[in-house]
Amino acid sequence: MEEVRKIFEGDRFATENGAVIDEVGDRSATCSLLITDSHRNAMGAVMGGVYFTLADFAFAVAANWENMGCVSLHSDISFLGAAKGKKLIAKAVCVKDGKSTACYRVEVTDDLGNLTATVTTTGYHIR
Repeated sequence: MEEVRKIFEGDRFATENGAVIDEVGDRSATCSLLITDSHRNAMGAVMGGVYFTLADFAFAVAANWENMGCVSLHSDISFLGAAKGKKLIAKAVCVKDGKSTACYRVEVTDDLGNLTATVTTTGYHIR
């Protein structure tokens, strides 16, 4: 796991905003982020970009930890509810991995189990 974390230290926007890699599997990854005041908007809720950043990071790890070379072509996010807990957790799984494109589904929950966002990402293999 430390080797995988070392590879993705270069994703500085995500990691410097608190995203960490918790688990990796076959074309899957789980990443999390402790919610701080710097993640909140003027209304006190978690900023939408935080959900997206964590989901995008989970996609990147899932799609690349075994074989680097998949970039995002398109992502669609649906915000489903505000986080109530202290932590966000993003689980990315591969839906289809083709010759030149891949599709990943990412679910973002809080540590209380509330589903806060879903993201579907189409990736392109540049290798």
